[in-house]
Amino acid sequence: MLFMLIVKASKNSESGNRPNSELNEAMRKYNEELVKAGVRVAAKGLHPSSNGIRISYPKPGEKPVVTDGPFTESKELIAGFILIDVKSREEAIEWAMRMPDPQGHGEGQIELRQVWEEPELAEMLAKETELCEKSDKRKPS
Repeated sequence: MLFMLIVKASKNSESGNRPNSELNEAMRKYNEELVKAGVRVAAKGLHPSSNGIRISYPKPGEKPVVTDGPFTESKELIAGFILIDVKSREEAIEWAMRMPDPQGHGEGQIELRQVWEEPELAEMLAKETELCEKSDKRKPS
């Protein structure tokens, strides 16, 4: 099961401050543990939203709107992520609980989200197709 540990941005990360050496070392050790356990798929930090671009779709069917950062709501932003492949939701929570405060300064917050995988998507598509076929059979010709 794939899970993404989403490191939420903070005022500190949005100002472009890099973690101190103590936090860097703690995160390095944490990432080494993930790799040794064979669960880490990918891990990356993101530049502040001042370097970001947001594309939004305010009107269905119309051209998207491009907005340059920075974006003001840091609690809604992402500072980085780690993608892990584990056996269960519980194991994903255990790994998330072991992560050091990713922002330091008591500002860290992690969101843990399961990633849709191919077998789940295929199953959903098959159920949707079945529903459509049943629905079509009920319509008068």
